[in-house]
Amino acid sequence: MVSLDLILVAGLSYLLGSVPFGLVFTRIAGLGDIREIGSGNIGATNVLRTGRKDLAILTLLLDAGKGAIAVLLTRYFVSPELAAIAGTAAFIGHCFPLYLKFNGGKGVATFMGTLFAIAPLFGLAVGGAWLFSALIFRISSLSALIAAAAAPVISYYLVGPASWPAVAFMTVVIYIRHKENIARIVKGEEPKIGKKDKS
Repeated sequence: MVSLDLILVAGLSYLLGSVPFGLVFTRIAGLGDIREIGSGNIGATNVLRTGRKDLAILTLLLDAGKGAIAVLLTRYFVSPELAAIAGTAAFIGHCFPLYLKFNGGKGVATFMGTLFAIAPLFGLAVGGAWLFSALIFRISSLSALIAAAAAPVISYYLVGPASWPAVAFMTVVIYIRHKENIARIVKGEEPKIGKKDKS
């Protein structure tokens, strides 16, 4: 039976995750609609294409913070058992935001924020997988995909089986949101880190 706590946690976390910080910040700064430049994405990578590193960093931190805040508030004020669900709902909100007709970002920052809040060592391990992959392949999207694929396995051994389904679900969504990047990777057309790209 679905509890009222679960409904409230999932609903409020989704609404929090739906806040498009990249779009909000670029509009406030008078840079127009971030969806009309670069990749059309609302995340930090596309915000960086405006030339505003400060806004890109702020977007990255707050996009990650959406997942972390949802997890931590739920853990301490509702129930630890619902914490992973809260982070997942915030992640879904970022990828499919209510406020933008369900067309949002790719979810990597919110995913990472959620993992760090679930367990700092878990987040560090997945972040390390991203960094290691980035150093080898020099492709940001590929590094994110490798780290996301490793996350469910790392979750199972570092956190336990309870959070594994939520993490695996987010991994699948990340792969779906990166389908265009995957196609370019297969073709050898995905730009490397430091070069202009459409990720």
